This record gives sequence, C-alpha cells and structure tokens, in this order.
Amino acid sequence: MKVGKISKRTGISVRTLHYYDEIGLLSPSIRSEAGHRIYSEADLARLLQIKSLQHLGFSLEQVRGCLDDPQFSPTRVIAMHVARLEEQIAVHARLCDRLRAIAARLEKSQSASGEEFIQALEEINMIEKYYTPEQLEYLRQRRETVGQERMEQAQAEWGEIFERYRALAEKSADPSGDEARELALKSASLIREFSGGDAGIEQSLANMYRAEGGPQVLGSHGVQVDQQVWDFMGQAMNALKKPE
Repeated sequence: MKVGKISKRTGISVRTLHYYDEIGLLSPSIRSEAGHRIYSEADLARLLQIKSLQHLGFSLEQVRGCLDDPQFSPTRVIAMHVARLEEQIAVHARLCDRLRAIAARLEKSQSASGEEFIQALEEINMIEKYYTPEQLEYLRQRRETVGQERMEQAQAEWGEIFERYRALAEKSADPSGDEARELALKSASLIREFSGGDAGIEQSLANMYRAEGGPQVLGSHGVQVDQQVWDFMGQAMNALKKPE
C-alpha cells in the first residue's frame, strides 16, 4: 500500500509517515521503480504498534525503545492498548451510574442531596485528572462491549473480598498467611482482568490510589473500605511479590 492511500484510509498525514521514515522509526519495506514508498502488512502492523503506544502516552523515543524490545510483540502492544481503554471504560461507567442515579432522584422528587452532587463532581474531576479525552471516549464505547452484567458481577466479587480482608484485619491475621494469600491472588486476578495484565495501567491505578487515597477513591464509587482494611490488603498484595 502506498503512503498516500494509507494516509487517506487512516487519517495519518503523509508528512507524519515521511517523518517516521526519516528518523528510522518506520521505513517502508518496498520501493517501487519510481521511488514510491510501499508498505507491507508487516509495516502496517508496526504502524499500529506505534500509534497504540503513542495513545498510551509514550514519546517517540520510548516507542522506538519498545519496538526494539523483543518482548513488545504486536499482540502485547495491542493488549496494552485494549487494557488501558478498558480501564477508562470502567471509570466512565461508574460516573454514568452516579449521574443516572441523580437524574432518577431529580425526576422522582425534584431533589437530590448536596452530597450526591459533590460525589459526582469529585468523580468528574478525578476522571479528567487521570485520563485523556481519548481514553474517556473509549470508556463509553467499551461499556457497551463489556456489558453491565459482568461489571456488576466483578463489583460484587470485590465486595466479598473486602469483607474477608476486613475479618482478617480485625483479628490481626498475618498478611502473608494462607487465607490472606488466597485473597491477594483473587485481588490480583481481578486487577489483571481489569488491566489486561498491563503493568503500565496497573501503575496508573496505583498512582491514582496513592494520590487520592484508596478508601476515598473507592468511597466515591460506592464501596466503603476503611484505612485498616486498605492497609491490610496492601500488605497482603505486597507479600505476593516476595519469594516464598
């Protein structure tokens, strides 16, 4: 496929494609006798990797480093992109639920509490602070794909996990003990399902919880977790990282 056709189909400018060629980031595999750039399927796969990594916030130099790393296969990069978008969907979905609840209350009684408005504003502010507009748009689209049933099921699973963490914390159980380890493994599994196993997304989540406070973030989503339970969960999760 020639550069002009790629530009027309994808919206990526010819100038950008030429620049990628100039800096050695993406050079077409084939040149016609007339000197035209012709991109193979492998070239298009690399272009998809480049754009996915850019959407994840990588600079071009970081993109180059990733593409030079054998571990960053096309499938892994796509999985990273999908996972980031799934994260955005979940956050947007929670805001949708909160706004729908407020709308329902207003329709029924023409009144909603100031606290409900504050919580919705907190949610909006947090979303704008940690997610790009592109990520937020994907959250909206992904909600339709994931489905409400699975989202509610995962939320119920988290509720059960936190209750079990609470019981262990209240009796001062060992965070590295067998029961705590079982819960930590279940927690890690749910996080991987949410993040697609992407370390960058999980780090973004950790940054948000660290900056905003885990119990505060969860509370804005309708999940009540006190600091003692949150700390115990963190200790149990950290214990998983230590060699047995």
